[in-house]
Amino acid sequence: MSATLLWFKRDLRIFDHPALAQAMVRGGPVIPIYVAEPGYWALPDTSGRQWDFIAECLRDLRDALSGLGQPLIVRTGDVCRVFSAIHASVPFDRIISHEETGNLWTFDRDRAVARWARDKGVIWEELPQSGVTRRLRSRDGWAAARESFVRSPMPQPPRSLSPVSLDPGPVPTARDLGLVDDPCPGRQTGGRGQAMSLLGGFLTERGRTYRKDMSSPLAGEWTCSRLSPYLAVGVISGREAARAAAARKIEVKGTRDGWAGSLSSFTSRLAWRDHFMQKLEDEPRIETHCLHSAYQSLRQGSDPDRLTAWSEGRTGLPFVDACMRFLHHTGWMNFRMRSMLMAVASYHLWLDWRDSGMVLARLFTDYEPGIHWSQAQMQSGTTGMNTVRIYNPVKQGYDQDPDGVFTRRWVPELAGIADDYLQEPWRRGGWDGYPPPIVDVKAAAAQARDKIWAVRKGDAFRAEAQGIVQKHASRKKDRGFTRDPEPQKDSGQMSFDL
Repeated sequence: MSATLLWFKRDLRIFDHPALAQAMVRGGPVIPIYVAEPGYWALPDTSGRQWDFIAECLRDLRDALSGLGQPLIVRTGDVCRVFSAIHASVPFDRIISHEETGNLWTFDRDRAVARWARDKGVIWEELPQSGVTRRLRSRDGWAAARESFVRSPMPQPPRSLSPVSLDPGPVPTARDLGLVDDPCPGRQTGGRGQAMSLLGGFLTERGRTYRKDMSSPLAGEWTCSRLSPYLAVGVISGREAARAAAARKIEVKGTRDGWAGSLSSFTSRLAWRDHFMQKLEDEPRIETHCLHSAYQSLRQGSDPDRLTAWSEGRTGLPFVDACMRFLHHTGWMNFRMRSMLMAVASYHLWLDWRDSGMVLARLFTDYEPGIHWSQAQMQSGTTGMNTVRIYNPVKQGYDQDPDGVFTRRWVPELAGIADDYLQEPWRRGGWDGYPPPIVDVKAAAAQARDKIWAVRKGDAFRAEAQGIVQKHASRKKDRGFTRDPEPQKDSGQMSFDL
């Protein structure tokens, strides 16, 4: 029997891997391959920290597959050229992979692979690996279908794989892919073992106060599951995490120590994760175009000085700068701080969400395009269907860092300032070594609010907004996963503290 090419993309695991299971059902040799694509890593939403994390996951996956008898094959280059070279050496008549909801580049790449496969007479079979539905006709009943997927049996890894006569090849470095050095000393380490350790620690210890503490920049770093980068590259599946949380909910049923509510919040966020990825699956242009066309030309470009100050944590707004510097250091941030950073960029600094969104995309080790671009627009007021939420960065500092520990840690220039002035050093006439604010927070917010709401008027706006709601909004009758209001009464925006 001819061989099957098993193409790994954002599914770097052997557990709960429907594509691997399907390849084994066919019988015959299986060629497990990952292609590092220089074209992808030249994009403005990619970074060295992301590749370094993936490289660790690839080495871990190679070890797991080696234990089955056939190590992961890694190649660097254009996918179609790589597949042609493999096909010439070990002929295969089928490619099996998971469906990928990525950025526009990967969408176009997949179309090129489909053309290549047709020309070669190769069948390409794509399987779902999450609750995201390809070619979805209607959002009606989506949540129930997603729940059915989560509850469906998880395929187990095979006992062995037959070896193929191909050199496994090296896992390239970030420099091999043309990426600049990207120091991220607090970055999480890739690999399945790390993910499972985090999941276990969250479900048995760290997650007890998750619902209460997730918004805190200090407590959230510990209390949140920290699974998001592992979910983003598929080291662990969302279904695995959801099923483990459901089993833990049964164990803690009847207790009054916070576990039940926190686990409900966690499972709802796994569902919201699929919900927002579905938006990009249904409308890939969300990455580049405002969801509501009325906002397309509202922000025309970005002030480069403001964009630089914001991206480097030098806005003169202490809590904003602390959050940005923390993100540079760790590659991760809790949902409320992500929301605030994006909102400050879009409203107070009036930056185009496409520019600020690219900055954050590169900094996030857990960059997931489907979530990121939907949320970038939501926090910038360009969807036409969501509440305009303009975070006050000064108030957020007082609310989320009342003792100033987080702010002082990441903005050490302000270590000696009195608590009363920490979040507003301009009130005491400034502070040596720290820049003045680049905008007046109150005035900038008022101006932005007026501009945003001026667009949201008229029958034409409302008609288009209603169409967006029909296509992308969750349905009330399917909102079982949303019934976990937080202390701050969020509506699910940026609620992906995973």
